Amino acid sequence: MKNIIFIILLFLPVCLFSQVEVPVEENIKEFTFVPIEEIPVFPGCEDAERKVSVDCFNAKMNEHIKKHFKYPKKAQRRNIQGRVYVQFVIDKEGNVVDVDTRGADPILQTEARRIFSLLPKMKPGVQRGKPVNVRYAMPLNFKLK
Repeated sequence: MKNIIFIILLFLPVCLFSQVEVPVEENIKEFTFVPIEEIPVFPGCEDAERKVSVDCFNAKMNEHIKKHFKYPKKAQRRNIQGRVYVQFVIDKEGNVVDVDTRGADPILQTEARRIFSLLPKMKPGVQRGKPVNVRYAMPLNFKLK
């Protein structure tokens, strides 16, 4: 029987940025990516300072992925491995939306989307005192051994 190894390349480094709308003309909008003042907060990390909050967020994300990860049987039978790039947005209400994947095989992409779609509601990021959408991007390695 094959041993299954799932490598998480989540936080090397975490790609974190905010999408802020800057009106240019009446019907045209330009999107600028800037560091945000307050990052989204994973449940259980509410009382942490910023540096500790980032570490807590990373740890909770890692726990979530380990808890919900299931290497797809079809991918195991076909010996499918590879890296899946996952992007998602924590919106102004703290919901995880717009989960998108690229790379590797569609079977692995489906599993990555499933895992990230199960993320809990979070405290949203804040910029200039207002909640903002925050986009995250991270790679996941699926590897059979």
